[in-house]
Amino acid sequence: MDNTLLTTDFQFPGQTAVYHGKVRDVYTINDDIMVMIATDRISAFDVILPKGIPYKGQVLNQIAETFLDATADIVPNWKIASPDPMVTVGYKCEGFRVEMIIRGYLTGSAWREYQAGCREICGVKLPEGMRENERFPEPIITPTTKADEGHDENISREEIIAQGIVSAEDYEVMERYTRALFAKGTEMAAAKGLILVDTKYEFGKRDGKVILIDEIHTPDSSRYFYAEGYNERFEKGEPQRQLSKEFVRQWLIDHNFMGKEGQQVPEMTEDFVNSVTDRYVELYEHITGKQFVRTPDEHLNQRIENNVLNCLKNIL
Repeated sequence: MDNTLLTTDFQFPGQTAVYHGKVRDVYTINDDIMVMIATDRISAFDVILPKGIPYKGQVLNQIAETFLDATADIVPNWKIASPDPMVTVGYKCEGFRVEMIIRGYLTGSAWREYQAGCREICGVKLPEGMRENERFPEPIITPTTKADEGHDENISREEIIAQGIVSAEDYEVMERYTRALFAKGTEMAAAKGLILVDTKYEFGKRDGKVILIDEIHTPDSSRYFYAEGYNERFEKGEPQRQLSKEFVRQWLIDHNFMGKEGQQVPEMTEDFVNSVTDRYVELYEHITGKQFVRTPDEHLNQRIENNVLNCLKNIL
């Protein structure tokens, strides 16, 4: 665990800004290019957990790279290159302050709300009598506001437009792109024996066009079930076998932590941390169909800096 990338502090040529998010560090070059570094930090319930997860950044970045490349023909995205296993370099866009969450099944936080009696999420009415992990008649979009700190909040399509957060025209494009990406992700997952349960997308604008930004279809932003056994487990009311970060959230819940004031993060043992790495690698191998190659993780900062500098020389 000593070789996890938890912090970065680079000074790249032409650097004009840096943003340290929950799990990613983003460097802006000449106000036009962005260098996004996927660290090994892990967050849950909007809290950064105290220990990093070895190879998590590499897994996230390489899954995102796979899907950005696979969907570029249906939705324009920000990616230019991936010069390091933990880095994507792309165009800077003016990001919308909304995350587009799309759900194909009733599970996770939506199920917890449904259990508590909620029958409407983000202006979308939910049928009565649904069960945990049940498939919706058609995928539903449940946006949230994008908070720099603290919790994102659910918001409806109508509120987004009425408050001027996103114009009606741009929101329509975002909604169309969200459904197209989810359909493609669902198709790619099915080909590997997986079900893409729910996910989130972020969009921005560049040169007047709506552009897909950030990562897509990773275990940090998505939930997957194994297709085999789904029906049998659902009929019996048993938990689904899944590949996502939900098991980390569930582990925290089981240890009485949900990010609320006064709660303490439980001890993350070495065995638990390694088990999280194994889950992330498992998802990578399932969804990409490729064996995960663990890039040597000594001197991570130096390796990343050298690879990014070489990339910037070629594109600036």
